[in-house]
Amino acid sequence: MTKRLTEQQKEEILQSFKSGISIDFLSQKYSCTNSTIIRNLKKNLGELKFKELSKKSKSSKGKPIDNKNQIVHKQKINFANEDLNKDLKNAKVLNDDVTSSNFDLIDSFFEIPPIDYEIENSSRKELSSVSITEVDFPKVVYMIVDKKIELETKFLKDFPEWEFLPYDDLKRKTIEIFFDLNLAKRSCNKDQKVLKVPNTDVFRIAAPVLIAKGISRIVCPDNLIAL
Repeated sequence: MTKRLTEQQKEEILQSFKSGISIDFLSQKYSCTNSTIIRNLKKNLGELKFKELSKKSKSSKGKPIDNKNQIVHKQKINFANEDLNKDLKNAKVLNDDVTSSNFDLIDSFFEIPPIDYEIENSSRKELSSVSITEVDFPKVVYMIVDKKIELETKFLKDFPEWEFLPYDDLKRKTIEIFFDLNLAKRSCNKDQKVLKVPNTDVFRIAAPVLIAKGISRIVCPDNLIAL
């Protein structure tokens, strides 16, 4: 279940992102998914501002380390050095014991035959999406359509939060749904409008039709849904 962030955490995430901290780093720090971080940032910044800051964040690889983390890091190094010194002393004692003993060193070897089996060379399985049969939709969701009530389709590569997927997956056609009306309105331009979907079972019913149109994924705030 997606972690619910406090208002203070949301503000900290917003300020950190503005200062150039990456989404991956923020998701690790606050123990939540990238999608949760992105959803809150888009909600506070808007789509255009988010994309602008996202590009700056990608160009910066530096991550702040506070004094507390520096102290802990130094302590770990010191402990590691102490353990290494102990291991070296123990290894020297063991070596002295072996040298002083009457054991003869064995100077021989045997050949290991090569392993004869077929290496699987198939494409990597896409594990980032969740089957639509496993998704528990909320009672109401929202979609963006054009003035003629035509679906607004995008390619998966148009969503920055999923750009880590293989190239073939990024070419998939998608539709996007929103759980929050205000967020849907902010993502809607003047030639579009927000459509309320009161019965989310329609996505399971219409899945074969969407697939026939080349649409194989649904993008939502928490998951990438496979039809």
